[in-house]
Amino acid sequence: MSRRGDVYGLLAEFGDPEGILEAVRRAREAGYRRMDAFTPFPVEGLAEELGFHRSAVPAVVLAGGLIGAAGGYLLQYWLNVVDYPINVGGRPLHSAPMFIIVTFELTILVAALFAVLGMLALNKLPMPYHPVFNVPDFALASTNRFFLAVEAADPRFDPVRTREFLQGLGAKGVWDVET
Repeated sequence: MSRRGDVYGLLAEFGDPEGILEAVRRAREAGYRRMDAFTPFPVEGLAEELGFHRSAVPAVVLAGGLIGAAGGYLLQYWLNVVDYPINVGGRPLHSAPMFIIVTFELTILVAALFAVLGMLALNKLPMPYHPVFNVPDFALASTNRFFLAVEAADPRFDPVRTREFLQGLGAKGVWDVET
């Protein structure tokens, strides 16, 4: 048995979405909080059971949209009023309706860029290495198996009791995950 510092946690394999959903539900009821699930397709309700209730992506997209709108408007203002003013037919140099189209387009462009980059950053992607990759059967997580990882950093984690708990949930297999 490895020291707790060398172990990432335990990985349990389940065969169907209902099994992993029930396992996560019962693990939360038992007091485990530092868990993650790996599935080949989205399982409805799994994120809520794991405790992911809010996402920062909308705030990141809003920030990107505001930056894009302000940047687009100020760019046009600077170019048309300050840097290179051209008086055409006595029209005003600063005309807000004239600036709407470019402002709108930059709002959408920068918000979309922030959405993609924010999603990647918040999901910690790309992730070329994760300790669960050390378990040979974890390759099935992208085809037809469902995995629940209970991290050793969880206050309730005990290698023996947590293994017994996961086996009692009907796991097909439980593996130690080394860091």
